[in-house]
Amino acid sequence: MNELIRKGDTIGAMVAHGPEFIGGQKGGPLSGLTFAVKDLFDISGFPTGGGSPEWLASHDIAAHTSPLVSALLEAGADCVGKTVCDELFYSFVGVNVHYGTPVNVNSQGRVPGGSSSGSSAATAAGLCDFALGSDTGGSVRIPASFCGVFSLRPTHGALDLSHAMPMAPSFDAAGWFARDAETFARVGRVLLPEATSNNPIERLLFADFLWDLADPEIRAPLSPITEKLKSRFASVEHVAEMPGEISAAEVLEAFRIIQGYETWRSFGQWIEETDPKLGPGIRERMAIASKITRDEMEAQVEVQARVRDALGGLLTQGTAICLPPVATLPPERDIDLTTLDPFRAKNLTMVAYGSLAGFPQLTCTAARSQDCAVGISFMGQAGSDRALCDLSLALDDLWFKYPEI
Repeated sequence: MNELIRKGDTIGAMVAHGPEFIGGQKGGPLSGLTFAVKDLFDISGFPTGGGSPEWLASHDIAAHTSPLVSALLEAGADCVGKTVCDELFYSFVGVNVHYGTPVNVNSQGRVPGGSSSGSSAATAAGLCDFALGSDTGGSVRIPASFCGVFSLRPTHGALDLSHAMPMAPSFDAAGWFARDAETFARVGRVLLPEATSNNPIERLLFADFLWDLADPEIRAPLSPITEKLKSRFASVEHVAEMPGEISAAEVLEAFRIIQGYETWRSFGQWIEETDPKLGPGIRERMAIASKITRDEMEAQVEVQARVRDALGGLLTQGTAICLPPVATLPPERDIDLTTLDPFRAKNLTMVAYGSLAGFPQLTCTAARSQDCAVGISFMGQAGSDRALCDLSLALDDLWFKYPEI
């Protein structure tokens, strides 16, 4: 048995060093719900490990609690523990060489996705009603699709990330998972700031240039959903090409360079001082990140601005872009990690658009393909987070319903 995992956890989603129970205030809007917390957010009196046993051992117990955790407790939800994540968050596969791979109950035999692997897997399996995660490069969107749950990557900066481990601050965003649209939206009403625009989503754009990135195994099962969506909006349009003549390769390169540069600023000094035994993939990506120069990073910031302007030009008030949250089905749990470069490149390209732009992106559980969960996503303009949560409820009859747990 892995001693890093909580005893009795049959899916390997909960870390042993987190709290087993912290009661929320009685009578709040989330009373009766339980939640888990990605091991990125601080909880006073407990250590924060970031998916690394050596980080865990070399850092003090947290003296403060994340304001997001505090807000959930004050709203009446009960915290039932902290969850496994990919090592130092530098992966979206959901495999951690130290902690193991949480079981994905809605895509049996497949990885859960990461880096918020434990939070998505625990929510899907009913270990909690909802869970906090974070998303720098798809770490909420990808596991939500792979595990068949709802999620939101909010507008960049909308949720307070103080008393949480940073990775790449230009992209870091908190988010959450829930099994059903009602619970998902209920949590959003507590966590999200008041909307900058109360306009409901009435205009839907299908980003064909993003749909074209997805494998047929993703596009085919979502086709019936997209056809139904076309009858539910006042205006529906297709956008064939990314505005501004920005290629997918440019988008991917910009994200990789900025993320790598900032990630090394977050962890590089500690890595150089302690020489931790990083897992496969993590070690190689950190080595690459250590060599990125400031000039290289700043050149890509210009591309980031072009992506934000291009997508922002499409996202007028009351508009959402419909896109797949992932490009592929989840790989098998026992896949050789050294063979995953094509999988990583395809999915990282898909999520890089939203990360670079910083716009909110809703993911809903929509279909099944080869016995795997498949989600669908909606990106809105900055500040439209609550409108996206409302959209998940308005379209609830379209979503794939897993058995209640």
